[in-house]
Amino acid sequence: MAATDFKDYYAILGVDKTASSDEIKRAFRRLARKYHPDMNPGDRQAEAKFKEVSEAYEVLSDAETRRKYDQYGQYWKQAANGGSAWGGRSPAGAPNGFDFDFSQYADFDEFIESLLSGMGGGRTRTRWSYQSSPGGRTSSGFGSGFEDFSRYSSRQPGTSLDREATLSLSFSEAFHGVQKRLNIGSEVISVRIPPGAKSGSRVRVKGKGKKDGFGRQGDLYLNIELQPHRFFSFEGDNLVCEVPISPDEAVLGAKIDVPTPDGSVTVSVPPGVRSGQMLRLRGKGWRLPKTGDRSDQLVKVEIVPPKSLSATERECYEKLREQRSSNPREDLQGISI
Repeated sequence: MAATDFKDYYAILGVDKTASSDEIKRAFRRLARKYHPDMNPGDRQAEAKFKEVSEAYEVLSDAETRRKYDQYGQYWKQAANGGSAWGGRSPAGAPNGFDFDFSQYADFDEFIESLLSGMGGGRTRTRWSYQSSPGGRTSSGFGSGFEDFSRYSSRQPGTSLDREATLSLSFSEAFHGVQKRLNIGSEVISVRIPPGAKSGSRVRVKGKGKKDGFGRQGDLYLNIELQPHRFFSFEGDNLVCEVPISPDEAVLGAKIDVPTPDGSVTVSVPPGVRSGQMLRLRGKGWRLPKTGDRSDQLVKVEIVPPKSLSATERECYEKLREQRSSNPREDLQGISI
């Protein structure tokens, strides 16, 4: 654009030079609705006005370009190293002729929100990819297939093209990985959930979010939720389970069978184990998608007295009580306030 072709973007939007970003956004929303080609079929003047309004908003909605525009006036583009601001394209990458697929929006307000999102007025999420192995990135966007959402950031609150959904998995599906078929609007997609998902895990499916009028499309984020298991639970990355033992096994020690994700294993219970004590099974816990390793399984021992006794068992317990040489409450003697 030559210096003589300078346009007063503030006048185009009908706002003062001191207008806030919210005021600029409201003005654009009103004018975009008024002049959009879908609302004015065949009206070339309305289409030209819509392009002009869009150009004004794209410049004034960005703090840096607005600063240059305010500082240098008609020479602001030369101050920004020259070149066409639009690269021969319609504003914000829209194809010439404004060929919008308006049918994908519930109403015109939803279209305007997506338009604002695509032109600097919406939220942007910065994503980092995690590489678990030299195998490269997967179609889900990360080497592990999981989103590292703890490091999300956002700029400028507004509308995102991304979608979110909750996906419920059984422990078996999450541990081994599973292929799921999902309905996304009128489309049925197949999504591979990698092994090692947990509640709070997040899987990114690229290009399955909302669309805007300029050919851009957001992503789908699946928030994993595990169904409760009757035996296993989590303590951090480790699996935890509770295994009952009898009083004689606690006193004398025993070898017991304990379920793990890989099947039952034999565990040695040391003599004199206390109720609530944890036994660690290394490498028998949950799959760790970031490393490909396994966490530990923690076995909590719970001493369970029998609910009913045979005559012989009662006689033996009575003899033990009579012959017992230790007092488990010895350390409580002398305690007072």
